[in-house]
Amino acid sequence: MSPTETATTEALNQLIDSCIASRDTRDEDWDTLGFQAQAGEQFKRAQIRYIGSGATGDHDTDNRILPSENFTFSNMRLPVGAIGPEHTHHDVEEVFFVLEGTLEVTVHDSDDGTETASRVLGYRDLIRVPAGVPRSLRNVGDTDALFCVIIGAQRPELPTYPPTSPMHGVQRN
Repeated sequence: MSPTETATTEALNQLIDSCIASRDTRDEDWDTLGFQAQAGEQFKRAQIRYIGSGATGDHDTDNRILPSENFTFSNMRLPVGAIGPEHTHHDVEEVFFVLEGTLEVTVHDSDDGTETASRVLGYRDLIRVPAGVPRSLRNVGDTDALFCVIIGAQRPELPTYPPTSPMHGVQRN
């Protein structure tokens, strides 16, 4: 192999290694949404970050997260009976892809949040929620729900909590 081929192979190996976030190097971060759990145990859930910080705050000091260019990707663990409270991402669509368990996803009308539509998702089901549509999640199964969360921006804005959300008025720590 020529020195040029060796350098190219080495560069390609460095590139591919810099693009991998293995499961073994991920942590379940139960604290990033801990301010919600303080409002009630039913709001406890963990984020497992892979690409970017998602919309849970600034995690730039976590050097295990792959940098985001156009979207963020994480997993979320929602214990049995737990709720992801009603919230709105005004700037981005959000996708949920179920890996384990049973997840009920509800969309709320944006006028006053009193009208809703819900669907139950299971293994390998996916839903895309457009920007500006309030949404909530609930684990309706008998095991933890584990699902992918993809958000369509490099640095999404933090979500807001409409008046019908149990998190309305709750402040982040």
